[in-house]
Amino acid sequence: MIKTIMKIDGMMCGMCEAHVCDAIRKAVPEAKKVAASRSKKEASFLTEEAVDTNSLKAAIDATGYTCLGMESAPYEKKGLFGRR
Repeated sequence: MIKTIMKIDGMMCGMCEAHVCDAIRKAVPEAKKVAASRSKKEASFLTEEAVDTNSLKAAIDATGYTCLGMESAPYEKKGLFGRR
């Protein structure tokens, strides 16, 4: 799994978070655990494969919010039954 974290400017309320999550789900249909936080000014999601950062940035920018940056890193499930 790959975790992608996007820095997003312009989110002010819960509806803004929902709009960003919807834009991510539309641009990356295979995305899982999509979440956005206006207080952290970021959104994150998990995918099996790397995503096209240009199209994802364009999808966020098209909603009226600004994608300030993006980073992806390998993700391992944590917890009692996580892989080792």
